[in-house]
Amino acid sequence: MINIRKAALSDTLSIIDFQQKMAWETEELKLDPGTVKKGVNAVFENNSRGQYYVAEEDGNLIASLLITYEWSDWRNCNVWWLQSVYVLPEYRRRGVFRQMYNHIRLLAEKNDIAGLRLYVETKNGAAKKTYESLGMNSEHYSFYEWMRK
Repeated sequence: MINIRKAALSDTLSIIDFQQKMAWETEELKLDPGTVKKGVNAVFENNSRGQYYVAEEDGNLIASLLITYEWSDWRNCNVWWLQSVYVLPEYRRRGVFRQMYNHIRLLAEKNDIAGLRLYVETKNGAAKKTYESLGMNSEHYSFYEWMRK
């Protein structure tokens, strides 16, 4: 049985570990552990930065994601961005993200959130198929960025 819940401060070590694993798996990027720790803790210290949700099975964390907020002046309400999505490899293709997504979507509907958005690494075909199977699409926007190195 998988339980989806809002993350607690006691979950930070797992979330930090998940972020480091995701960066390596998706971009072969080794993150500075101290910086990631500060970044994760910053969310818990100031909820205007976002909120983490986790999935657990038998008391063990198996997945996490971060919700951040985008104000939509078109809709006069927030859009939630799903970021930092990570599911342990041995739990992938078992519906863990689907359960997390459904949980977050219900929260969004109850809280008058305009919609859910996320970005995906362009070569991550498995993730794209998962998101499309949930009814998400990439028809309207392309994503561009500038990131300070």
